[in-house]
Amino acid sequence: MIILEENVETSPDHGCSPSDRTIEQLFESCFILLDKAPGPSSHQVSAWARDMMGLEKLGHGGTLDPFATGVLPLLSGKAMRLTGRILTHDKSYLAVLKLGADVSRDVLEEKMSMLTGKVYNVPPEISAVKVQVRTRKISRFEILDIDENSVLTHIECEAGTYVRTMARDLGLLLGTPVELKELRRPSSGRFSLEQSITMQQLADAYWLWKEKGDSSAIERVLHPLEEMLSEVPRIVVKDGAAAALSHGAPLLRPGVVSIPEDLGVGTEVLLVTIKGEAVALAKLVQPSKVIPEMTQGEVAKPNCVLMKEDTYPRSWKK
Repeated sequence: MIILEENVETSPDHGCSPSDRTIEQLFESCFILLDKAPGPSSHQVSAWARDMMGLEKLGHGGTLDPFATGVLPLLSGKAMRLTGRILTHDKSYLAVLKLGADVSRDVLEEKMSMLTGKVYNVPPEISAVKVQVRTRKISRFEILDIDENSVLTHIECEAGTYVRTMARDLGLLLGTPVELKELRRPSSGRFSLEQSITMQQLADAYWLWKEKGDSSAIERVLHPLEEMLSEVPRIVVKDGAAAALSHGAPLLRPGVVSIPEDLGVGTEVLLVTIKGEAVALAKLVQPSKVIPEMTQGEVAKPNCVLMKEDTYPRSWKK
């Protein structure tokens, strides 16, 4: 990190560290990792959670078919502005395939290998998106277990891959129908089942907080949106700059406290306060190496404001 100003103070009267947010503050901008059960659609699950917790805005990132299970991120409030980032995460799946005839393991592995790398992956007709020719990268498609004509497979793939299409294409290569019987998503990006909870556990945690005043469970369930952006380089800004940025203003050189080294023009960065609060995602308009030499001018332009307006008081005249 390049430290541009040392001993910069932040107001204790405004904002707070993400770890110190109240439950109500977390609901305004957080995410929940749900282990979706089979049956309801992703939209139904997010609607149930939204209504149960009395939230105005709660959406999901990364649709799962009704029969599928596994990691389904739910995003609340301003965190919904990051839905697009989650939708582009790589995914992994456990899929049970039912073969229409006996096939040797060697032949099955050979045909599965033909469905790795960049492959055509046309959405099935029952999908919610437009059916059109497109490609997706399949990093891994391997056999975990075989029981007669049922095959347990492990898949690692690019976002937007249809496993049902992979099963259909495998059947075409084998010359026998292949049916997708079960599908489970163990991970979405860096989020995993180990971090996820069931809808019942979410309901219990909310009930304990609302009816019994015990917030210990719900605090573990609600994740600050900053955790979703841990891989993005961070520029620390002053309180006054955070106030201006929350209204969509560009980041100016006097507002910068510190910046990572070796960042080029156009790099996406997360602008955070001294307390660690996410203010906005932005693109650098200057390379980080020249910023210490600047005394004024723009450093970065926000493209996604994440902080509520007037969290910090305005330091400029209207």
